[in-house]
Amino acid sequence: MGSINVNSIDKESGSNLTLGGRGTLNKIHASATASGFGGGLANVQFFTSSGTYTRSTDVTKIIVAICGGGGGGGGGRSSYGYQGMGGSGAGFCYKYISSAPATSTITIGSAGSGAAEDTDGGDGGNSSYADGTVTLTANGAGGGKWGGDGTIKSPGPGSASGGDLNIAGSNGGSWGHYSGTSSTMAGAGGGCAFPFTYSPPNARSLAGADGAFGSGGAGGGGNSGNTSAERAGGDGGAGCCIIWEYI
Repeated sequence: MGSINVNSIDKESGSNLTLGGRGTLNKIHASATASGFGGGLANVQFFTSSGTYTRSTDVTKIIVAICGGGGGGGGGRSSYGYQGMGGSGAGFCYKYISSAPATSTITIGSAGSGAAEDTDGGDGGNSSYADGTVTLTANGAGGGKWGGDGTIKSPGPGSASGGDLNIAGSNGGSWGHYSGTSSTMAGAGGGCAFPFTYSPPNARSLAGADGAFGSGGAGGGGNSGNTSAERAGGDGGAGCCIIWEYI
């Protein structure tokens, strides 16, 4: 069977290019690149620390999802049995970029630290994506207040900007009070819209659970009979960024 070696084959104007008749199997040589033969998901890059995104070979467009750091849970009160408040959730951005940049700068916000007893939770850090044309900002969230202080700790939930979707986090849960042999729950961690996150539930007379990927940590237990360790709030979830690459 013979072959034809040419630099290009162009269709006639206004017509479809047909290669072979019905039942013909047309093969693309293994050395051919994917460029020009249709699109699809080619690769996924995941950032849990700050760094540089570098576009993979043949990629033409990307989708970016990024969140800030969640706030740490507030500590339980060492007296009177007050539970800590949950840390708030971070902001989240989602963006389709039709012309993928060669590189971009990724900044990942740190997790807010869970608090010791009688102490407010730490604030989460801000995350961002910047390629010189598109800038996405997903702000970190405020930590929870310690047991007995019912105000929301500034800055509260994280905001977001620059994306096709910009979704603020939610407030951490409020504190409860231990009385006698019963106890209401401590504050749950605030939610983040990042697709793979986890918002920890309320703690009951226990240390608060840690959040994941932008969610807040749960508040610490407030039973006055607890140990100091059991009154600690949970850490918030650090920020992260996922970039889906398409040909």
